[in-house]
Amino acid sequence: MNQRTQGIAEHGSRPEPASAVRNFSVLLSSTPRGARLARLLAVDTLRSWGLPHERASHVVAELGANAATHGRLPGRSFRLTLYVIGTTLRIEVTDTRGDRLPAPQVPNAEGESGRGLLLVEALADRWGVTEERFPRKTVWAELGFSSPEPEFSRHGVVGD
Repeated sequence: MNQRTQGIAEHGSRPEPASAVRNFSVLLSSTPRGARLARLLAVDTLRSWGLPHERASHVVAELGANAATHGRLPGRSFRLTLYVIGTTLRIEVTDTRGDRLPAPQVPNAEGESGRGLLLVEALADRWGVTEERFPRKTVWAELGFSSPEPEFSRHGVVGD
């Protein structure tokens, strides 16, 4: 795995200013294993940043699975990138099948697939596709969240 992280390694566990831009980027194999690893790494990264990860884990799972299934070219990887700016998380998955642009489908009632982008659409505040220098494309989603509340100690509180 070829991994480049910023914001984690540089800052460790030190608190960051509210205006700091956090990002994480990793290159993963275009396989089901790579898609699962994308979700696990995203959850781990968001937890380390003290941010909610439930919605994001589902979005990363769907975009990673699409990259591994529909964006796959033998010997080519996909890239997962996470950016946090203010109270917005941007998830980007870049693959090397720029000729295959995703579009939500009406799923077959008996079908076991075809619902991924509908799920992304439901969970994300915004999503879209950016066509890049051929043969790449990036599918992105943005999720808003509240600023984390400070954890207060309950020591000394009357009634404990």
